[in-house]
Amino acid sequence: MSEKKSESSYEDKQDHIPSWKTPEMEWFANVYAGKEYNIEFTIPEFTAVCPKTGLPDFGSIFIEYIPRERCVELKSLKEYMMSYRNVGIFHENVVNKILEDFVSAVDPLYVKVVGDYNVRGGVKTIVKREYKA
Repeated sequence: MSEKKSESSYEDKQDHIPSWKTPEMEWFANVYAGKEYNIEFTIPEFTAVCPKTGLPDFGSIFIEYIPRERCVELKSLKEYMMSYRNVGIFHENVVNKILEDFVSAVDPLYVKVVGDYNVRGGVKTIVKREYKA
């Protein structure tokens, strides 16, 4: 008997995400650079689109970071988060994309991004990623 290789119906559908051009996160100079302190943000009404169903995915995004020379500016962070609203993207890709864009913009000493999504189909999803310089 030959084994049938399982293929994903999502093949190549998320390949563009790492290079997807999102709004820039702006920053301001950290006048306490050299002092180690944490900054935490909660985005409680995060929305993206399920790439399978086309329905909205709701959740909260948590960002904790230790700044170096730059701190993220909040209005631009809000606009950045809103850019996901109509994008078909997996939960895992959301968290990875946010972390990579955040590191690129702010160059923190440390950052952790958590995507805590509402239950869908009886499944609760929490995705976490950390970066340490």
